[in-house]
Amino acid sequence: MPSRKALIRRPSPRLAEGLVTHVERRPVDPELALAQWETYTGALREHGWETVEVAPADDCPDGVFIEDTVVMFRNVALIARPGAESRRPETSAVEEMLARLGCSVNWVWGPGTLDGGDVLKVGDTIYVGRGGRTNADGVQQLRAAFEPLGARVVAVPVSKVLHLKSAVTALPDSTVIGYPPLVDSFSHFPRHLQVPEESGAHVVLLGGGKLLMAASAPKTAELFADLGYEPVPVNISEFEKLEGCVTCLSVRLRDLYA
Repeated sequence: MPSRKALIRRPSPRLAEGLVTHVERRPVDPELALAQWETYTGALREHGWETVEVAPADDCPDGVFIEDTVVMFRNVALIARPGAESRRPETSAVEEMLARLGCSVNWVWGPGTLDGGDVLKVGDTIYVGRGGRTNADGVQQLRAAFEPLGARVVAVPVSKVLHLKSAVTALPDSTVIGYPPLVDSFSHFPRHLQVPEESGAHVVLLGGGKLLMAASAPKTAELFADLGYEPVPVNISEFEKLEGCVTCLSVRLRDLYA
């Protein structure tokens, strides 16, 4: 049976120093952020996911955004080389954990850069955002790692947000969802749905039609419920101040076989 594991990493005490690029810096409450992280990880467990906590990276303010450290395709892990140099120390403990879990581990090498948040998988199609954190060489290395395994890699321009998945994610039926003011173009996606709130563009598929999403998108939650899905809202306000979303806070491992 496919696995239901999720890598997580608790917030650094220095979270408030995290990078911001497309938003104005606002004060972050580290204690509230930790409580919100615990609620988020609790929601994963409540819906059948086993959380696997990676060693803390207390000297890395953005370390909680663990999605950026790796891209998974089937049982193969491509360890990222973050576009922000200050984030590169975040990857080593993730690599160690994935090797322990039995993944085949590969790496992005310089001068390539690749952030996991720039990668959206829809079936065997891998959309990769080409923007501020992921460069052309990183896209080429992603292709080299996953196309031999049957993936189809599609590069998508990203200029209005930090990462591709800051703009779009996908529903269980493969419909790509996005908030129009932040999407460069919907033309790359065969099916898409525009949502009324920025944070409504971000969902984690929990299984059984359940969608983990930010509590800051109630109108979008209503839209999804009307489509027959079950929204599972969590408050991640402190992470949203740092351009984070629900996808950033975990790496879902769906294809590990015992």
